[in-house]
Amino acid sequence: MRSVWEHSERVVCVHPGWSILRGWPLVEESWARIFGGPGRNQFIVTNDVVTISGDTAWVTLDENLVDAGGTGTVAATNLFVFRDGRWLLVAHHGSPVIAS
Repeated sequence: MRSVWEHSERVVCVHPGWSILRGWPLVEESWARIFGGPGRNQFIVTNDVVTISGDTAWVTLDENLVDAGGTGTVAATNLFVFRDGRWLLVAHHGSPVIAS
């Protein structure tokens, strides 16, 4: 995740059920906690669409999570900016999808 994100105070991340995290140090810590947790999460991405407008791009997708505790889906939006020759993530928002 470190290579994907912009390392600035303007980055924002919302994990399902978490408060808004602002600034790279808090965002980095959140991903370390998720990946360092006891579960072995598998993400199957579906329904992904990429839209590019100038130096901004957003990706909407469904993150289908599979682990020992069961399955679930998170609808996510990721916002990227093109900077220094590469695309960097500046905002991630994930919302749980309620099974119907």
